[in-house]
Amino acid sequence: MTVAERPPRPAVAEVMHTPLHRALGLTDHELGVIGGRLGRAPNDLELAMFSVMWSEHCSYKSSRPLLRTLPTSGPGLVAGVGENAGVVSIGDGLAVAFKLESHNHPSAVEPFQGAATGVGGILRDIFTMGARPIAVLDALKFGDPSSARTRRLVSGVVRGVGGYGNCVGVPTVGGELAFHPSYEENPLVNVMAVGLLEERDLTRAAAPGPGNLVVLYGSATGRDGIGGASVLASATFGDADPQKRPTVQVGDPFAGKLLIEASLELIERGLLEGLQDLGAAGITCAVSETADRAGTGIRLELDAVPRRETGMAAFEVMISESQERMLAIVRPDRIDAVVEVCRRWGLPVAVIGRVTDDGDVTVAGADGVELARVPASALTSDAIVYEREGRPPARSRRAPAPGAPELAHDGLPERGMDPGAVLVSLLGDPNLASRAWVTGRYDETVGSDTVCGGAHGAAVVRIKGTAKALVMATDSNPRVGALDPYLGAVSAVAECTRNVVITGARPLGVTDCLNFGDPERAEAFWQLTEAVRGIADACRALGLAVTGGNVSLYNESAYGAIVPTTQIGVVGLLDDIGRLVHPVFRAGSDVVALLGESTPGLGGSIYADHAGAVPDDRPPGIDLARESALQALLLDATRSGLLRSAQDVGGGGLCVALAECCLWGGIGADLQVTVGTAPAVELFGESPSRVVVSVAPTAWDALRSLAAGSGIPLRRLGLIGGDRLRIRLVGEGATGAAEERGAGVADEVDMPLDVLRRAWESGLPRAIGEAG
Repeated sequence: MTVAERPPRPAVAEVMHTPLHRALGLTDHELGVIGGRLGRAPNDLELAMFSVMWSEHCSYKSSRPLLRTLPTSGPGLVAGVGENAGVVSIGDGLAVAFKLESHNHPSAVEPFQGAATGVGGILRDIFTMGARPIAVLDALKFGDPSSARTRRLVSGVVRGVGGYGNCVGVPTVGGELAFHPSYEENPLVNVMAVGLLEERDLTRAAAPGPGNLVVLYGSATGRDGIGGASVLASATFGDADPQKRPTVQVGDPFAGKLLIEASLELIERGLLEGLQDLGAAGITCAVSETADRAGTGIRLELDAVPRRETGMAAFEVMISESQERMLAIVRPDRIDAVVEVCRRWGLPVAVIGRVTDDGDVTVAGADGVELARVPASALTSDAIVYEREGRPPARSRRAPAPGAPELAHDGLPERGMDPGAVLVSLLGDPNLASRAWVTGRYDETVGSDTVCGGAHGAAVVRIKGTAKALVMATDSNPRVGALDPYLGAVSAVAECTRNVVITGARPLGVTDCLNFGDPERAEAFWQLTEAVRGIADACRALGLAVTGGNVSLYNESAYGAIVPTTQIGVVGLLDDIGRLVHPVFRAGSDVVALLGESTPGLGGSIYADHAGAVPDDRPPGIDLARESALQALLLDATRSGLLRSAQDVGGGGLCVALAECCLWGGIGADLQVTVGTAPAVELFGESPSRVVVSVAPTAWDALRSLAAGSGIPLRRLGLIGGDRLRIRLVGEGATGAAEERGAGVADEVDMPLDVLRRAWESGLPRAIGEAG
């Protein structure tokens, strides 16, 4: 039969007085390319299919050439880029699956459902591979915490993440929460999930075997989420944003839980030839991607698709993003067993088509009338790709963020203000303060395998029946990215891997989520290009593969674009959980030391937000060879049992890192810091490749010898003990407030822990208006 000429319903163009392809987000050029792929003009249903599959979200049409430059192979990698999630072998027949995804635009429109379905979607990516999800991490970015919009978004997103994860029974163990003015109109909701599988259960998202059945199971298809992620994530927000609310998907975590259990049973019993979840672009994406990966085609019988609404048009069925649905490829002799499993778990199930050998996605309607026929490759691997122009800004913006002081002071924030007061201010900053207000709304212990949540650094989840554990973290450095997108990406990879390494775990791989503005703007595309280059350089230097990830573009509004935000996720393997190193100070009289050294530069630091940014100040650079050596040293020290604690020096600098070690351990420290340049740089600068460690006095000489052999600077700072944090400043650069009063050195930090704790615990609730 020939393709039906008439559209299944009155064309949108008749209503909007706009050519249909433009109304669907396709350009005139893309319409011409589609005609070339088909050898004829597409009909309305086919245009709808192309519009979602050629959206930025699904096709990666702007970023695909860049992503090919990333290192994507490495030891133990059994599934990588192009699959639903990366999978790395961890020995004993086991493997770990992990991936980072975004749900930014839907969350800006409807924060609760946007975040909830973001969690549901990433969980499906994990169990589609045959892995049982064991952890979720959320990396959240918002605008001014005092604004009504930000407070509404924070509340909705946090409830959405917790509402789905808590109900589905997967612990939310860590993540990030950050605030920056550029996220005011475009919040970022990036979610990472981790799963565990037997390697023999690894399942691919492919449709092999002509004659095999195409089975849809899970929730019925409705009109919710029509063009949701695929459309919302592929355009900037304009004045008509409220009209986008109906395109946000609606999640059902209880159905999601049933879907997990049914899918894992089907995989474990060997009943499936392939499995794909239905997310962005719905059925269209699932059938075209699985067919293209296998070099086959699929013929769909549209009337066989279970629906929860009457009168749905063909295009609505094909591009609906209704949640909690799975597409399975099943041999005919196994269909009865598949149906039995689905029905036992209370899930609707239907055979909706067959695998063919013609390479086409064919959509048939009533009485077999052919409604659409498109080569699967034209929708996926052969989708349009753009070679965008990238151009650095004419001049880098040196001014501080809106509302920040215009000029920094030369020592501490103000003459006469002691650094202890600065420390209290930083600990109360919503970017550094305790996340308990958020994490307390998540269940981080369901499943009983969580050893450490993310409140004190990387999360640790034990592997049942073994002495092993998985360590996982997310990191980003958008403040540095705003000044230098390359350095922002490099530092994010380095910090995320470092946060895993300080526990004693060996990083297995990197997953990324690239959050940027409109790629059609040359400056925005240059930022993206620089970030990808940074990820590639950092991963190669650290010997890690990028196992997969996500690109989220068009994160901008009429008020401007977000700062370049390279979000990184890392999973590591701890071979012996008994050697886990915590970040907290543990025992009085232990020696505190600093591995690594500070370098000049306060640009991009939290301190600069408080004290002001010098117009020409730059972020401190990073030496990747030194970073690699530091991480190797830390792993050697852990294997040797030398370290009592280890904590990365990150946001807020050395002083904040030391305060956290004291607060988390409930014990003080008496320390001395040598100042080579300025007190602010040593105390509050965020130079990379530094770690605070503590060791027993008897282990000090061994650590010093190990550090010398690695070429890593090691400075003894003092001893743990008491109920105060005291830091004396010495050295040629130790000038500050006290100097004005005739003293030869700067004021020291000397603060009771209870004062620091009050600032740290109250900072976030106070900033977002939730203080009791």
